[in-house]
Amino acid sequence: MTEETKRKVRLGQVVSDRMDKTVVVEVSGPKRHPLYKKIIRRVARYKVHDEKNECRVGDKVRIVETRPLSREKRWRVAEILVKGEVVEISPEEITQEELDKVIAEKKVKEAVAEIEPETEATEELKEETKPEAKTKAKAKEETKAEAKEKAKAEIKEEKEETEAESSE
Repeated sequence: MTEETKRKVRLGQVVSDRMDKTVVVEVSGPKRHPLYKKIIRRVARYKVHDEKNECRVGDKVRIVETRPLSREKRWRVAEILVKGEVVEISPEEITQEELDKVIAEKKVKEAVAEIEPETEATEELKEETKPEAKTKAKAKEETKAEAKEKAKAEIKEEKEETEAESSE
C-alpha cells in the first residue's frame, strides 16, 4: 500500500478564509446514534492548509490528512471541486436608490397582502349573487391594481417628505 491510500480523505465546504494559508472547512455527514438508531447529521470543522490561498468561502473542497502543520492544522487542500458563488456586498456599496426600490417592493407586497383578505370576502359575496367567473377575476385584478397604486402613491409622498426634510 502506498502512503496516499492510507490517508483519510474528506469532502467539505469552506466556511472561513480569513487566515493566511489556512481555511476552515466544515464536513458534515450522517451518523447513526448508537442507542436510539436515529440518523443524526454530524458537523466537524477542520483547519486546513491552503498553500496558494486559492480557496474562498462557499467552495466545495477535497481535503487530505497530513502531518501536523501547526497546533490545529492536520489537513491540507487536495483540490477545489466547485467554486462557491457567495456574493459579498459591503454596506458602503448599497446606494439609496437601491434601498428605496427594495422598500417600495416590500410595501407593495404588504399592501397586496392586506387587500387579499378583503377580496376573499368580496368573492364570497359575489358567489352568493352567482356572477360569472370572468368578472371575479377582473374584480380581483382591479383591487390588486388599486392596492399597488395606493402603495406607489404613499412611497412618492414619503420620498417628497424626505427630500423636503433634507433640503431644509
